Amino acid sequence: MRFPKLPRSIRQLSSYVLAIALGVLLTVSTLQVLPSQAEPAPQVTGGDTPQLIAQRQSPATAAIGSTSFVTAAVNRVGSAVVRIDTERTITRRVDPFMEDPFFRRFFGDGFSQQVPSEQLRGLGSGFIIDKSGLVMTNAHVVDKADKVTVRLKDGRTFEGKVQGIDEVTDLAVVKINAGNDLPVAPLGSSTNVQVGDWAIAVGNPLGFDNTVTLGIVSTLKRSSAQVGISDKRLDFIQTDAAINPGNSGGPLLNGQGEVIGINTAIRPDAMGIGFAIPIDKAKAIAAQLQRDGKVAHPYLGVQMLTLTPDLAKQNNTDPNSPIQIPEINGVFVMRVVPNSPAASAGIRRGDVILQVDGKAITSAEQLQNVVEDSRLGQVLQVKVQRGNQTQQLSVRTAELQNAS
Repeated sequence: MRFPKLPRSIRQLSSYVLAIALGVLLTVSTLQVLPSQAEPAPQVTGGDTPQLIAQRQSPATAAIGSTSFVTAAVNRVGSAVVRIDTERTITRRVDPFMEDPFFRRFFGDGFSQQVPSEQLRGLGSGFIIDKSGLVMTNAHVVDKADKVTVRLKDGRTFEGKVQGIDEVTDLAVVKINAGNDLPVAPLGSSTNVQVGDWAIAVGNPLGFDNTVTLGIVSTLKRSSAQVGISDKRLDFIQTDAAINPGNSGGPLLNGQGEVIGINTAIRPDAMGIGFAIPIDKAKAIAAQLQRDGKVAHPYLGVQMLTLTPDLAKQNNTDPNSPIQIPEINGVFVMRVVPNSPAASAGIRRGDVILQVDGKAITSAEQLQNVVEDSRLGQVLQVKVQRGNQTQQLSVRTAELQNAS
């Protein structure tokens, strides 16, 4: 039996209907096999009214709030951060030409006696560490200043008196008389700081008051020699938080709003690298500055270089090298300061310092720290290698008179 041939349009319509029917059938089957994918939210029955169970908050959601941790940290310390303006009058050197008798015949003696002067203005930051009005800042901010003005965040200004300066650690303490109701910055501990921690810089960069920048702690114990400040004795906290001129003396905060460092140094050739003095070091120095107005630093009187076997080998294989160096680990003495403790003890240029008081010395930074931690007048037993021989020398430390 033969059926009449259906029109083409009816055959296409039948195909579409068949496809839709198969799709519905597959969907229903899936819902029956996987009911857990569409379960309703669980409920708890309290009394007669069913209640939805509170969904657990994710860590990401918990970290997002109406106030960020940076805002909370800055609010905790911001009112204790101050701006420091300084004025200093310098006198220019008189041109020797003005002292010439022939010149004075035409212009008179009074003209040569007019010594030109110039007034320099500086800007920095600081923060209050005591309700009595003690402000901590950098030494280079207030050093040699004739006038120091401290401006609080609320607009009040006070004349500041420098209580003490320590050039070696670039720290200073300034006193203002503003009663006993001043806000105080909470001081943390730099010992607990780790690489990768949040770092918040607060200060007045380039004259823009109350500026906050955010970054992380990039590294710890970056020596002043590595930073390029050879006349300081510091191990810096390195950060990528933006630090610019005017930030000097301002606080570096952790995520809880505690001061972990004092912003102090920037490299003009660096991008996004700043340095801060650890607050634990600053606390100890500030206490001495308040008590004595200065800090006594012991010294030996040598210019030194960290020596490694590879570095010594490079020197020894150079035909133009004026000296052969032992291929060992230690501290190479490049120069001995005349009339210094090292000179008096018999340390010579070319010696390699191996030990101090029985402790192995392998870097210039380590030797500097050992000397810094010693007492004035303390006798240190220094073992040196001179050529193929070793010698034991007794060096009595003396007080470093100036940073340079």
